[in-house]
Amino acid sequence: MKVDYTKKLKMPNKSGVYFFYKGKSLLYVGKATSLRDRVRSYLGKDLIATRGPLLVDMITQADSIKWQETDSVLEAIILEANLIKKYQPKYNTKEKDNKSFNYVCITKEELPKVLVIRGRNIKQKISDIKYKYLYGPFPNGLQLREAMKIIRRIFPYVDDQSSKKNNKVFYEQLKLTPESILQYKKNIINLNLFFQGKKKRIIQNFKKKMITYAKNKEFEKAGEIKKRIFALEHINDVALIKEDIMFTSQKNGFEKILRSLRDYTRPDNFQNYFSASFRIEAYDIAHMSGKNMVGVMIVVENNEPNKSEYKKFIIRTQESSNDTGALEEILSRRFRHAEWGIPNLIVVDGSTAQINVAKRVLNRYQFNISIVSVVKDDRHKAKAIIGDEQIIKQYKKSILLANSEAHRFAIAFHKQKRNKNFISTKSI
Repeated sequence: MKVDYTKKLKMPNKSGVYFFYKGKSLLYVGKATSLRDRVRSYLGKDLIATRGPLLVDMITQADSIKWQETDSVLEAIILEANLIKKYQPKYNTKEKDNKSFNYVCITKEELPKVLVIRGRNIKQKISDIKYKYLYGPFPNGLQLREAMKIIRRIFPYVDDQSSKKNNKVFYEQLKLTPESILQYKKNIINLNLFFQGKKKRIIQNFKKKMITYAKNKEFEKAGEIKKRIFALEHINDVALIKEDIMFTSQKNGFEKILRSLRDYTRPDNFQNYFSASFRIEAYDIAHMSGKNMVGVMIVVENNEPNKSEYKKFIIRTQESSNDTGALEEILSRRFRHAEWGIPNLIVVDGSTAQINVAKRVLNRYQFNISIVSVVKDDRHKAKAIIGDEQIIKQYKKSILLANSEAHRFAIAFHKQKRNKNFISTKSI
């Protein structure tokens, strides 16, 4: 097969799965961030140097290529695994020892767990646990782990590690009431559908539920469903894209990685994932003796406030001057929204108590984000910053800007709410 063949195909610069055939025989299935670039990389002049002998043999035998686009790299990873399992292509099953593959197992329990199992352990694990579903093989373990983090934000689930920490505390943190247990089981059902490549069915079901809630005037529930639909339709798989391009660079050299980066940072490409911006989110609470309590989130990128990303929160769970409780509420509400993007750094106002609250929320939602806290003096001026010294040294100016801007925005929102309530009370 020659490079000219792929040029005639006009393959898209989109994520998906590609197939190498010899006649009607499927030789190999692969996934790609860019179908066009990945398939062309197999047919370069440096083929022997960049590919193993098994794949070189496959490419010399192949006489046609087909492909299937996906909405995201995450879905390409899952589709690749399903197709490998279904068709057992010769050059996929021989490319690696089966022990190096990975599998996703969903257990058969009252509260099912979702486990990632290595191929070398699968026989022992499967004999030890009762399982309902098994997905895989997934060839790239590192990429699968990143994929599971993304999936967990859309469909929260319990794994082996989280349940081993402390069952009672863990389930209390999840607040598993009979209603939420039912919701958890629905999450697992949807997670199964997602692994089966049935995202459209999940979205259709969500839309029906959203319409039902809206008709019953349960607008908050309808809003939550709408956000989940958005998360599915706009899957944030930046980590997977980076991983996939790094894989390409290892195989194909520095020149091709630069070309890939240029493709993904073009102004006309919606997938502008390789921004060099450093996103800081700062949070603050404002109230007067516990009344009219509000919280805010502000965003600073490259030492500049990004006001289009600011968020306001009216505190619902606190009736007294409980700043840490209010902070936990707004962080919990914020991190239900993966579609807002994930910050590089979180700035809170207070001390170690506020840092501990932020860590607890991030652990609950399975996010690993650095946190710093700005300590104030009696005049509410910054006197110290607590947290990672290297981060503080590098981003001190932006941290102080973010904290100051959060305080300004919170006070303004509190005054707005207080004045509105005052006018309402006076009119009565």
